[in-house]
Amino acid sequence: MNVYKILLIDDDEDDQFIFINALKEITAEHKCSIVNNGMEALSHLNTNPYLPDLIFLDLNMPVMNGIELILNLKSDRRFADIPAVIYTTSDNPDEKKQMKELGVSAFLTKTANFKKLKTELARILEESKNISFSLRG
Repeated sequence: MNVYKILLIDDDEDDQFIFINALKEITAEHKCSIVNNGMEALSHLNTNPYLPDLIFLDLNMPVMNGIELILNLKSDRRFADIPAVIYTTSDNPDEKKQMKELGVSAFLTKTANFKKLKTELARILEESKNISFSLRG
């Protein structure tokens, strides 16, 4: 399995905790940084010398939401090719369609079922090594 540097962008501490624990159960080798909103994510990306291999982000966040962040990432050559996965409670087909049109790699719906989250997260991590993802639409 590939080892990834992951950036999780989510303002909910419980969701952060669940995500991190699911990731650790898949493999403890992945490195995950966490920020609380899109503005913090941009600051993190602009100041960190190492870019993440994958970005997981919520849609509904304060300061800068997920859609605004995707638009920012897509417009910046430095970040445009980092695969982005939406990690949200929303299961809205219109949002899924919009995110796909913006070039998001996958859409992961948050669940209270830890085993299901772990399975879906492992699937996304596995697929990400075989597919060339891009935020370019």
